[in-house]
Amino acid sequence: MALLLSPAKLVILAVHFAVKSDIESLTSLASRHSTILRKDLLLRIILTYLPETVQSSQYVALIEQLEAGEFAETGVQDMDFSPVADLSDEDAAKKVRKLHLTPLVIPNVPVEAANDATLLFLLQRAYRVDEEAGLLDELPVLLTPFLDHSPYIRTLMVSTLLPLLRRNCEYYPQEPIPYTLLGFQQLPDRVAVNLLLSQTGVRDADLPFVGRDLKGLIGPWLLNEKRWKEKKQRRPSHAGELSLQEGETASETSCPGWEQVLEWLTARASKSWKVAVSAIDQWDGPGDVDLGGWGAMWLSDQEQDHLERSYAQAALASAYLIPDSSVEALEGAYNIVSKISGLLEAPLPPLSNALAILPPLAETITPSISAARNATYMRNNMLDAPNVLTTPNAAALSFLQALILSATILTKTGLSCTLRRAGELALLRDEREQKAEASKLIHHLINHGAKTDDKFWLKARNEILWMRDWGAEESPASSSDSAKGIFSQVKKEFLEAEILKALLANTRYTLARSIYEDSPDRPLSDKSLEDTIYATAMLVYDNASNPNRTRGGLKKCDEIINAFPKTIKKSAPAAKRIEALLQATHALSGYRLVLKQGEPFTPVVLRVHKDPISIINKILEQNPKSYTALQDLLDLGSRMVQAGLVTASNKPGHTVSPEEQQQQLTSTERRVTAMCIDTALLDDDFETAYSYVVNRLSSLRIAPPAQPDEFSWKAALQAGKYRRTSRTLRPTHLGNTSGNPEIRHLEQRIECLSVALRIAPAPTLQEIINAFRRAEEELEAAIKAEAEQEDAWDTAGDTIHGSIPGAFNNSVTSPTKKTFNMPKPAPPRRNQTEEAPMSLFDLSKASVMSAQRNLTALSSLQRSVGLGLGRSSTDVGGGATAAAERQVAPEGSDGDEGHQHKRTRKRDQLREAAMGSLVSGVGWLVGAQPAPAPASERD
Repeated sequence: MALLLSPAKLVILAVHFAVKSDIESLTSLASRHSTILRKDLLLRIILTYLPETVQSSQYVALIEQLEAGEFAETGVQDMDFSPVADLSDEDAAKKVRKLHLTPLVIPNVPVEAANDATLLFLLQRAYRVDEEAGLLDELPVLLTPFLDHSPYIRTLMVSTLLPLLRRNCEYYPQEPIPYTLLGFQQLPDRVAVNLLLSQTGVRDADLPFVGRDLKGLIGPWLLNEKRWKEKKQRRPSHAGELSLQEGETASETSCPGWEQVLEWLTARASKSWKVAVSAIDQWDGPGDVDLGGWGAMWLSDQEQDHLERSYAQAALASAYLIPDSSVEALEGAYNIVSKISGLLEAPLPPLSNALAILPPLAETITPSISAARNATYMRNNMLDAPNVLTTPNAAALSFLQALILSATILTKTGLSCTLRRAGELALLRDEREQKAEASKLIHHLINHGAKTDDKFWLKARNEILWMRDWGAEESPASSSDSAKGIFSQVKKEFLEAEILKALLANTRYTLARSIYEDSPDRPLSDKSLEDTIYATAMLVYDNASNPNRTRGGLKKCDEIINAFPKTIKKSAPAAKRIEALLQATHALSGYRLVLKQGEPFTPVVLRVHKDPISIINKILEQNPKSYTALQDLLDLGSRMVQAGLVTASNKPGHTVSPEEQQQQLTSTERRVTAMCIDTALLDDDFETAYSYVVNRLSSLRIAPPAQPDEFSWKAALQAGKYRRTSRTLRPTHLGNTSGNPEIRHLEQRIECLSVALRIAPAPTLQEIINAFRRAEEELEAAIKAEAEQEDAWDTAGDTIHGSIPGAFNNSVTSPTKKTFNMPKPAPPRRNQTEEAPMSLFDLSKASVMSAQRNLTALSSLQRSVGLGLGRSSTDVGGGATAAAERQVAPEGSDGDEGHQHKRTRKRDQLREAAMGSLVSGVGWLVGAQPAPAPASERD
């Protein structure tokens, strides 16, 4: 019956077999009637009526046979012709006209593919299967047998189908791209790349597959000439460019999709650096492609060079863009540099080895790389060709390696530093910024470094010095402008001094001495070494909390000074000052001392105090009876002076001359003594105050006008003004003084006032004289009261004696009893002839000179008592005038009286000595005239 079928019925029957998916019958029919069922017709029937859900493996053989024009034997012997058995030819022809077979036409195909029916069928069938059935994974079965049929099919499968199939069906089936094969093929390149990489590295668990995605998605996707464009640009010729003349055009290939890949890589570096590091570590670049066994494809040499060069540049840019300063991030950046160096056939050692050897990199880094203007390239235009920092060459790689090593050293030390921060330090060359960073690094080492490991400190010193020049050789011709390193503008002497401070602060004295004192090539000059040692010792002192020099900071300060015997001599003035400071501070540790409420005393307070001597006053206030240890306090004040704490000049570097120091010692002694006297008086310990006045202040000389003493005379004056109360401490012994405590107290007060008179400046004498007069009047009143009391006792005794039976008659005068004539008081001098009073200056001068003459004779008065200067205990005459009257006593008085060896009282000796001075020098302060001299004296 097959021989009787018309062409229309054959077409209808072929359509029927296609609709029923009876591929065997369709193949048998095609093989028998190949002249009617031509390849293009049969392909259109299959394309139009074969269901898209039919597995490609069932009919791909038929397509191959149609393409080859040869059909293999089929197992179908009897076909089913029933669908067209009852159909007339006219009806069959009508049905054929109504079939509306899909034409084999695809827009935008190459010209050589426009007439290839098999190619057009395969493309259209693939699109339909994906769009209608969603069976994207069936397309490889359909297209793989025809890879060699046309380059277009191979390109479609490798650059479009393979990336989409892997992305949606293999790598991330839970997050597929919502595009069909045709839709994905028509997407702009940048959009397609973003879709392919939309799930790459999103989760930490996917980090090991970042390289897989780039190899399996991006690598194949790039193998399509349609992705590439050629740009032509006019540019002037540069030196060395022999192929271009000025004004000629230069072509430059570009791939927008690849540029998007690079932008994605750098964006991941700045936001999720682990993705970028994983990508570069796992992917060897555009040449590393996984085609899944679908043959091999290549790009042109120019395109491949462009891909590799731009990839290396993007990798270096990614390293700069890593924002994290952790050691892990810096290791990732180093892995990037190492990977790119390996691609350029210049492998690098591992990071740990590089940190151990600290390679010399300065010679490789060219001046064009280290120029300050390149700092902007670390933030902008990272992927531009003019960016010298990311251009993949030896200089750029060495510069980035040096930055990574420097940042890693800082970060491992504990001072976090990003690559960008290290680059700014190296490129901008801001001396203040570099010095601040170096100081922070060394300060952190001081606080957190190994306390007892010399190897640690040697390594730290080498690293700090390496970061200054990145291993460059020292040469006299080198300048700061050509220096390379993150500390390039910091002087080496400064770094060495700071390192020495760190060693001393961590008690590495032996190591410091071996490097800076015993080494033949001493890093520091003698002056710098000496200054650094002193500065460190003072810094340790200032940070000390305990004033005891055998503990803590003061002990360390002492050890630092003694750690360099060749440099710091004990006889050096600065060493002496520090030793005196330590002694003074240690002396304070024996007292309770609080300068501010709630804050314990610390040594630095003593060193920065504006008036350190006033601290002794605090000691006296807060430590009862501390004034009794006068010598200890004097030694403390002396050490303060020797330590240079008491100086009249605030100028730094001011040197105190021996004369000035001696003056300060004298002034301090007077002030401390005065403080103790005042404190003793406040504690009602007059005896101690009196002892300090007569034993300490009496030997002082009058202070010169240029150095007024405002303390000693005031203390003596206050002692002279002190009045005895019930709280006053009683003396422990009386010696040869009066047994009357009141009279004894007044005598002591007058003696204190005498001292005040001698050492006080002239303008203050009036106040002392007034106090002296009041004390004398009180003394005279006390003596008179005592005399009256004695007379009363004598009278009472005589009365009792006369009333006793057997007593002698009182009317008979004993031949041995002598009577004493009381001398008459001298007439007041103010009644004599008035004369012009002396000036205050002459009066003060005469007073002081007379007081000095008389007070120095006090010690000899007692020895001359028996020479006729004795007088009655009731003699209360007025000073020198009374003495003169005794010398001219009437002749009728008892002849033995002038030879009486009766002991003169001490109070009379003091009164005569003091009043003799006053009368001769100060007596006319109120304008009184001196008495005329006797005739015998005038003669």
